[in-house]
Amino acid sequence: MTNDFTNAQRAEVLTAALPYIKKYSGKIVVIKYGGNAMVNEQLKQQVMEDIALLWLIGVKVVLVHGGGPEISQMMKRLGKESTFVNGLRVTDKETVEIAQMVLAGKVNKDLVNLMQAKGGHAVGLSGIDGGILEAKIKDEALGFVGEITKVRTQPITDLLEKNYIPVISTVASDRQGNVYNINGDTAAAYIAGALEAERLIMMTDIAGILKDKDDPSTLIPHITVAEAKNLFDQGIICGGMIPKVDCCIEAISHGVKNVVIMDGRIPHSILMELLTNEGAGTMVTKE
Repeated sequence: MTNDFTNAQRAEVLTAALPYIKKYSGKIVVIKYGGNAMVNEQLKQQVMEDIALLWLIGVKVVLVHGGGPEISQMMKRLGKESTFVNGLRVTDKETVEIAQMVLAGKVNKDLVNLMQAKGGHAVGLSGIDGGILEAKIKDEALGFVGEITKVRTQPITDLLEKNYIPVISTVASDRQGNVYNINGDTAAAYIAGALEAERLIMMTDIAGILKDKDDPSTLIPHITVAEAKNLFDQGIICGGMIPKVDCCIEAISHGVKNVVIMDGRIPHSILMELLTNEGAGTMVTKE
C-alpha cells in the first residue's frame, strides 16, 4: 500500500480479509511456483512476501517448484544442448545429474534463503528426501523423466507440524537409487492430493483457462471437472493448458478441495486469490 491510504482504510482492508483468514488458517495450501513469477526478480520477491504473510496468519503453505530455465542455463554453460519432446526435456544420465544439482541445490536453497529474509521459516527438500516422491521411467525415449508411483507425506507433515514452510524441488528416485526429473505441475498435483490440501494453486504465465486463447477477457473464472472435460472435447483447452488441467483433475480426484490456475504475472496474485473475493484465475472444482 502507498501512503495515500489512511489508517482507517488499512484497517478496513484487514477486516475484509478476516473471513478468508479464518477459512484458511490451519489448512494446507500447496503452491506450484514457476513461470515468469520465478524468473522476474520483483515478482519473486512479492511471491515470497505473500507466502511469508500466509504462514504468519497460520496457513500451512507447501511450496513446490521447478526450475526449467535454470537447468537450461546450466546445461548451456556446460556445453550441453537441451532437447524437448512434447514439452518434456529428454533427460540422459548427465542431464538428470545437472537437474538434481540445479533444482535440489541452487534453486531450492535460493528460495529458502529468500523466504527467510521475508520472515518465513522454511526448510528445503527434494522429492528424494525422506522418500517423498518415488518414480519410474515415464517413457524410454525421454530417459530419466519420471512418472510418480508413490508420495510419502510424513516428511512434509512433520515440518508443517513444527511450523515450517516445506520448499520442495521436483526430483524423485526409485528403490534402485535412480534419480528422475519430474514435471513440476504433476509433482504439485500428486503432493497436494496426498496431503488432501484445501487448495492447490498453479502459477502460470496466462490469465487462466480462456474461451479464446488469444483474448484474456474470455477468462473462465470457474469450471467443474465435467465442464473441463467438455472443454477438452471442444478444443478450447488445448496445447500447453492440457497437461495443466489434467493435473488439476488429478489433484481433485485425490482429495484436493479445489485447484486454481492463476496468472503469476499479477503482483500479489496469491493474496488476491486467497484473501479477497476477487480471485485471480480459473478455479477447478469437483462439482
